[in-house]
Amino acid sequence: MTNTPLPRIAIATPKADAYSETFIAAHIQRIPGVVRVLVEGNLPRQVLNGPRLIRAGRTGRALDLAEAVAHGTTVEGLIARRVARVLRRDRIDVVLAEYGDTGNAMLEPCRRAGCALVVHFFGYDAHRGDVIAANNGYKQVFAQAKALVVVSRAMEEQLVRLGAPREKVVYNSCGADVQRFSAARPADAPPHFLAVGRFVDKKAPHLLLEAFRQVLAQRPQARLTMVGKGPLWESCAGLVKALGLQEQVSLPGVLAPEAIAERLRKSRAFVQHSVLAHNGDSEGTPVAILEAMAAGVPVVATAHAGIADVVPQGECGLLCAEHDVSAMAAHMIALVDDPQRAGAMGSAARAHVEAHYRMETSIDVLHAVLMRAAAQ
Repeated sequence: MTNTPLPRIAIATPKADAYSETFIAAHIQRIPGVVRVLVEGNLPRQVLNGPRLIRAGRTGRALDLAEAVAHGTTVEGLIARRVARVLRRDRIDVVLAEYGDTGNAMLEPCRRAGCALVVHFFGYDAHRGDVIAANNGYKQVFAQAKALVVVSRAMEEQLVRLGAPREKVVYNSCGADVQRFSAARPADAPPHFLAVGRFVDKKAPHLLLEAFRQVLAQRPQARLTMVGKGPLWESCAGLVKALGLQEQVSLPGVLAPEAIAERLRKSRAFVQHSVLAHNGDSEGTPVAILEAMAAGVPVVATAHAGIADVVPQGECGLLCAEHDVSAMAAHMIALVDDPQRAGAMGSAARAHVEAHYRMETSIDVLHAVLMRAAAQ
């Protein structure tokens, strides 16, 4: 019996080192057969740890423009040809495009190189109206891609509504590295709450602050740490100051994964008030929530997008409707008052992730999708 050779895989991702995209780093490091990573923009401008695909400086741009004109194309078209050349040279069988708009940009290079395309959607790319329109409703992506991977059931239905063939859509939630997160003891932790994520509209950090303000009015011993950065960080810092909460709320910015794991071990619960943003932006399944559960910490959050898929209500956490800050405050108060309940939920959360949402399982499913696509 002969073993089937692994397909040669390339990953295309706008950024390979974004602090908030640990799932992409996991794909690069853990998927068997990845031989090339293309970065810097939806249509890649750089081979990771390799050459640039576009010349630098004014003279370089002029040379690229002249070459594009000579070939009867645009500079974008020229870059697509260069990407295709890399794919052919490296004998790539299948490209994993991280995010829908990257998938749309990789259509032409994959056609030119004759390799299969799998597109992984994560959140904004499937929901924001301006992104969908800029990519022509993903019509060509749905036609050419061998598979469309989504991280929540809501996203699965969204792609089908946009016109994706249901048989091409594969649900595969992101997973958590359970080895990185040792089991916490929320029953023994002080009534401290931890949030981790970008300060953006869909995570509604200002609504979390309002919920916590209500908690403090009844339980002044509570504390909140909000880890991360983003466009709303300054306004949230100003709100904390305006409300006089500098002693109760900490905004440390971006922290290393090890520091986050340490904070989780000292927390009563993980909190996140995700909402559907005005521009249509939505979560997929937040990896930070899965990591908190892997650490044995219960979740207090909204029943938004993939959160409701992975957090069994009342068993591993407490969920409320989007924008219902009073309900979120009540859930937080309940865990301030009942540390034993927090401990039981945390233990259930750890077991739930170990059984259903291990990173290894997510990687195995994704690798199987890439294997099938390459075989086609």
